[in-house]
Amino acid sequence: MRATRIGICEDDAGLRSLLTRALVDEGFEVRAVPGGRLAVQEFSAAPPDLLVLDVGLPDADGRDVCQALRAHGVEAPVIFLTARGELTDRLSGFHAGGDDYLTKPFALAELLVRIQALLKRVNLAEEPAVRGELRLDPAAHGARVGDRVEALTPTEFRLLAALAARPGDVLRRHELVSAAWPDGAIVHANTLDAYIGRLRRKLRALGAAAEIATARGVGYRLR
Repeated sequence: MRATRIGICEDDAGLRSLLTRALVDEGFEVRAVPGGRLAVQEFSAAPPDLLVLDVGLPDADGRDVCQALRAHGVEAPVIFLTARGELTDRLSGFHAGGDDYLTKPFALAELLVRIQALLKRVNLAEEPAVRGELRLDPAAHGARVGDRVEALTPTEFRLLAALAARPGDVLRRHELVSAAWPDGAIVHANTLDAYIGRLRRKLRALGAAAEIATARGVGYRLR
């Protein structure tokens, strides 16, 4: 039986080393990277069984990294590490696809317990779904198809990532607003529609096979 694979994305070298040693001592197979771009590259190509992800990365927001990984078919549970423990920060982490949230400084024993609890909920034998040719880059805030790249605003990125994480599913308007805007933001219906229109134009410019379809009166889906 193979060892459970844990991915770590943490820019602090000392903490990254500490976490790696502690998890290896617990019998896990660990891969650790210092930044968001590497995390998307490494963990999209070979998804871990669980990911420990710092929010405050030097090259990208960890929540955007999580959304990009979700859009690329990585379904592993994500535990966010952050120095920001306000309710709005925690909510934004969950909206981005996170499963748990641990505020720094934290006790290593608590992180290990949270990891074990999340692993109990997942089927490690399940293969991640294929999401097609559309790729998201949280460091560049862009979308890519082959060699073509389109820059995205942070809001466009979060909207597209939310749609791409659940291809074929209709996401209700309130779900998309929660994923793309800060908690409590007042977003008018025509504002969401305008952003969807911009994303459609950018997907066409990329030559992407995926398109955003309207579910009238409900929301949108990526197909």
